[in-house]
Amino acid sequence: MVKSRDHLIRLKRFQVDERRRRVAQIESMIADFARMVVDLDREIASEEQRSGISDPTHYAYPTFARAAVARRDNLKRSSDELKDQLDEAKGVLGEAQDELKKAESLDGRDKMPAIEAATRDMGLARLARA
Repeated sequence: MVKSRDHLIRLKRFQVDERRRRVAQIESMIADFARMVVDLDREIASEEQRSGISDPTHYAYPTFARAAVARRDNLKRSSDELKDQLDEAKGVLGEAQDELKKAESLDGRDKMPAIEAATRDMGLARLARA
């Protein structure tokens, strides 16, 4: 019984760690995308300034800027999708943490009678010595 509880707790801890890694991975990807968007915005502004044309609908709008705008917009959409995934991953992490707490509390309750008995025995041994 104790081994199965220990195994359950180890499994729950592993699941929590995996969920934490997933959340961290998604957060890292969102941050990377945000940095790329800032870089692209800078490059777009530079290209528009160089060409003197800032209207994307203008026939002479720079091809590089047009491609950078499309890439930036794709990154923003991907980042928004990742934010939805992050919310979901955080919810799953919370559930895994709750399950771990339950498993640990069950384990703690099972060990309490043994701890109380050991404490009582230690107290009796002290009284016997006194």
